[in-house]
Amino acid sequence: MSKHSRNRKAGVLIGQGKTLEEAKKEVGMVIESIENIDVAYALSKRYNIEVPIIDTAYDVIYNKLDAKLAVQKLMTREKKMEMN
Repeated sequence: MSKHSRNRKAGVLIGQGKTLEEAKKEVGMVIESIENIDVAYALSKRYNIEVPIIDTAYDVIYNKLDAKLAVQKLMTREKKMEMN
């Protein structure tokens, strides 16, 4: 939540349209959240678990999905039961 957080700073930069490499360079330190997204995304695929927020964050970071479109995608997705 801190405006000084490197994870938050990276997210803001990527949300502004910077590439992952540009964000990493500007932050200048390890960005744990990026590594966590990679791991969570890979695990969700391995175990066939639906995780829309992780999938969308991954698409923003690695597939150049526009951040505004990402929010729209999440907020307008079909409603359904999330737990059994």
